[in-house]
Amino acid sequence: MTGLLFLIPAALFLGLIGLFAFLWSMKSGQYDDLDGASYRALFEEDEIEREGK
Repeated sequence: MTGLLFLIPAALFLGLIGLFAFLWSMKSGQYDDLDGASYRALFEEDEIEREGK
């Protein structure tokens, strides 16, 4: 039972850290271009530039 006195605050603290990290990543624009990474992984940069023009 005394272990819960340590584990519950530790879990809440880690959860808050994860929440703040997620909110920071949303605010800084980490999820703005979801399709770009898949195109860069599959195609050469020359092909992407030619399609964009």
